[in-house]
Amino acid sequence: MKVVCFGDSNTYGYDPRSWLGGRYPEESRWVDLLAEKTGWQVVNLGENGRCIPQRPVALPAEADLLIVMLGTNDLLQGGTPQQATGRMERFLASLPVAPDKILLIAPPPLTLGAWVPDEGLIDASRTLARCYRALAGRLGTKFADAGNWNVTLAFDGVHFTGQGHRAFAEQLEREVNP
Repeated sequence: MKVVCFGDSNTYGYDPRSWLGGRYPEESRWVDLLAEKTGWQVVNLGENGRCIPQRPVALPAEADLLIVMLGTNDLLQGGTPQQATGRMERFLASLPVAPDKILLIAPPPLTLGAWVPDEGLIDASRTLARCYRALAGRLGTKFADAGNWNVTLAFDGVHFTGQGHRAFAEQLEREVNP
């Protein structure tokens, strides 16, 4: 099975302890852990700082599953959950992928930390999950809420810890391979 993971720094595997965009080692990133656990060909299209694209993007051909997890950076840059959901709807509709081959994941809710100074962002990240659930229902895509997966976040309140990556990979594997 070929799986394409399209996301932001948490998909990329960003290690928040680094200063210049460093990554966790392969054996610690959820995308690589998913590939190891399942034997699937998993393509990592994570990018630090990525917001929900406003234009179509080129994706590897013939994926059996497209996993999309975005929206955190949109909120961190002042967008509302509703604005992020509108952008996500336009983005998903622009993709040449059947809705039943898309898994939309709501990122884990933010926590107080160096990048998250107030409860407003935390509330917005929880609202985003509810909005994404409704969006997936309207579009006919699969949906998962990583807020239910006990993913630990680092001191910044945004990025997964090494243990968070492992928990995410374990729960995602259960989600896509029940």
